[in-house]
Amino acid sequence: MKAIVCRELGPPESLVLDDVQPASLEPGQVRIRVAACGINFPDLLLIRGLYQEKPDLPFVPGGEVAGVVEEVADDVTWPVPGERVMAVTYRGGLAESVNAAVAEVYPMPDGMSFETAAAFPGVYGTSLHALRQRAVLRAGETLLVLGAAGGVGLAAVQIGKALGARVIAAAGGAEKTGFLRHTGADEVIDYATEDIRESVRRLTQGKGADVVFDPVGGDLFDEAIRCAGWNGRVLVVGFASGRIPRLPVNLALLKGIAVVGVYYGRFVKEEPGVAAANMRELAELYANARVRPHVHRTFPLAETAAAMQCLETRQVIGKVVVTLQPDQAAQTLRSRSRQ
Repeated sequence: MKAIVCRELGPPESLVLDDVQPASLEPGQVRIRVAACGINFPDLLLIRGLYQEKPDLPFVPGGEVAGVVEEVADDVTWPVPGERVMAVTYRGGLAESVNAAVAEVYPMPDGMSFETAAAFPGVYGTSLHALRQRAVLRAGETLLVLGAAGGVGLAAVQIGKALGARVIAAAGGAEKTGFLRHTGADEVIDYATEDIRESVRRLTQGKGADVVFDPVGGDLFDEAIRCAGWNGRVLVVGFASGRIPRLPVNLALLKGIAVVGVYYGRFVKEEPGVAAANMRELAELYANARVRPHVHRTFPLAETAAAMQCLETRQVIGKVVVTLQPDQAAQTLRSRSRQ
């Protein structure tokens, strides 16, 4: 099968389109014929060797997919071959097929396209878990979302509103903040031109945010930790900035702040029943138009490097998605081999 392969750690342009052998199906797994694969910041960190998990080389990146079930292990009763599903696979999704554990596979909501489904389970699952189980966000509380125009950030904005919070969405640049103003955020901060601490202080009458959702890390975390109010909860979701920040623990003491880690992959493995219930809730929110992924742009499999570069250069609002077109990918591969 065709797949995008990371043979050496490096930037997106070091990835290669190649033929690989599908992995054997193990107990508790299903094989999905991939129609679309969402691209996320962890993919960029993974191919550079900067993610907390470091797979052996070579490997196929891509951790959020949608497609059709091709085959299931003997011990699997759901899903069945032919069913349209979405899955959080962590790796292997940038290929014509991928194996996934049943606990990581979910039915696609009615009316959802493959492209939208590839932008849904990982980011929306992460955001709901963060806000419901980790922060225990309550209606009427103030939620500050950093990186709010990205995939996981936009999901947090929409879910926060659905849970009844007052949402302050923070992003960099006029295009992104303009989009957020029309997507349901109560307040918007452009941290490219505004001081985030002063803005949060003004918007909360000096109280600070009850919950801070941070998928960015780096300098923004350094500022955001100071935006939390008394008994605030700061959610550590990821490090899209590339720098893991250090926590000034005196601030946690003085403000009674809880700094809470959010690791969705571990959560699904440890509490699959809760994760499945979360996904059912998200499907209902989607059916009621309370949450809507935004696919900024799609790329064919052969242009995966360009898709990753688009994300890496912060050009994306929402998600970029790779769609699998085997005939086109094969043609591109043949043309490259002739060069």
